[in-house]
Amino acid sequence: MEATTIDHAASRLAAILNGAGGLLGDAVNHSDLVFEPAVDLHPLSRAAASPAEVWAVDGGQALVADARCLQVVVTRAARVCWRNGVSVLEEEGDLHAHVLGCGEERAAIAARGLPIGPDTAIDLNLLRDWAEWQAVERCLADADPGSLVLIDGDLQPDWRIPSVHLAGLLERAASGGLTMAGVTKHSSLHRGGAPLLGLLERQAEATLGARAMWWTKVATTRPDAGPGLQVLVARLDPDARFSFRVDLPEGTDPEGALGAISAVADDAAFPGYPYPLSVADRLAACPSWLREEVWSELDESFDRLGVPLDVRERAFTDRHRLMERA
Repeated sequence: MEATTIDHAASRLAAILNGAGGLLGDAVNHSDLVFEPAVDLHPLSRAAASPAEVWAVDGGQALVADARCLQVVVTRAARVCWRNGVSVLEEEGDLHAHVLGCGEERAAIAARGLPIGPDTAIDLNLLRDWAEWQAVERCLADADPGSLVLIDGDLQPDWRIPSVHLAGLLERAASGGLTMAGVTKHSSLHRGGAPLLGLLERQAEATLGARAMWWTKVATTRPDAGPGLQVLVARLDPDARFSFRVDLPEGTDPEGALGAISAVADDAAFPGYPYPLSVADRLAACPSWLREEVWSELDESFDRLGVPLDVRERAFTDRHRLMERA
């Protein structure tokens, strides 16, 4: 690669990252959000005690075998319950295998009860997202009044999932006295193309101090874009290296909810991120050993079903990897 090409890319990134101006935006869901005209930072106080009960949900996914025209994928959604500061449930979730491609994905949505139209495109991301929201629904059914229910990512489901589904969950949470919140690990929010959270972190350090906890509201959802949500950014621990995007239902008190989330975001290993969510993330992960284990089970099934070994190899061998090893 020519150095001039790299220099040009570096120059463009430097201009964006060093720039402090520009409009607020979201590189993924910008059309659903109405951004605040000004972003004001507010000091945040941690709740005196953790919520009595905290639920957390995260999803995992993996590609197990790829024949290009057909793929075997797996998804699962983990649930964690933290009660009075002690973990009382760590559920990694059932592992679901799906065949995608050539119309086979229609069976996947039928099996999972996914409420989408017959012409809707289906992929691995949609299946994982739906598994997460089904796990959220189970948490709402099991949670005690006053509980906090944390979801990895924002509170805007995949655009292919009907908005009425989220509306129903938010209504159920509100009627049960539950607080729902979505916490995004790596946000696509930006100002003039530069990552917004990094800019806010530097601004807060300069104006509020290096160890300040703070929050700000950056956007709300459009009235015609489904259930009302507010999009916040918050630093939830004095020792946190990063801030996070936090989504709350419209009408939820930001300071009260963020103070409660902060009370479970003081883990020494990763301060500033809710510990129950970090446990759910670990449980839901689909590491390489799991993919290999699923492939081994597939291989055994192929033996029983009479699929010759050379047929499997021709279908699923990664030619690129073979060439890279040569």
